[in-house]
Amino acid sequence: MDKGRILMDGAAIGRTLTRLSHEVVEKNKGTDGMCLFGVKRRGEIVARRIAALIGKSYGVQIPVEGIDIGMYRDDLVSGYFVPEASVNRPPFSVDGKNVVLCDDVLHTGRTVRAAIEAIFDLGRPACVRLLVLVDRGGREMPVCADFVGKNIPASSDEIIDVKLAEIEGEDSLAIRRIQKS
Repeated sequence: MDKGRILMDGAAIGRTLTRLSHEVVEKNKGTDGMCLFGVKRRGEIVARRIAALIGKSYGVQIPVEGIDIGMYRDDLVSGYFVPEASVNRPPFSVDGKNVVLCDDVLHTGRTVRAAIEAIFDLGRPACVRLLVLVDRGGREMPVCADFVGKNIPASSDEIIDVKLAEIEGEDSLAIRRIQKS
């Protein structure tokens, strides 16, 4: 299987997340009233790493939680298909908070739309900002990230492959062509 071309190694991903953590605090004008949500699975890891970096740099603990978008997806093609989804019950309120929604790759915008809908089912935040490790383009919805680790324009026959140590045992980011049969 084609592993693709490595665009970021673990050290580059670490530097990028550190930069993004500082940008988040700067745009929020501090850490007050901030919370992070990460789209399960890799987005949650990104959110937890950003929260840990903010904690390390600023000495505060930012509320962070994963958000399951399974029931909010717009690609449920059958009324008989029930996605694996869990109820979102964060241990904190989103009302009046500055929410930073985190994900690994921004592509069509459909995942972001679903995540925003899930967040608003939890309450009414003051604002929702989007942080992504990679923006690959290809939008189908009017969605733009506020914080971008790396812009990697990719064609429809390419995949951005994000590996994170918590899942695959290593951090890396690669681009590869889809094998068409």
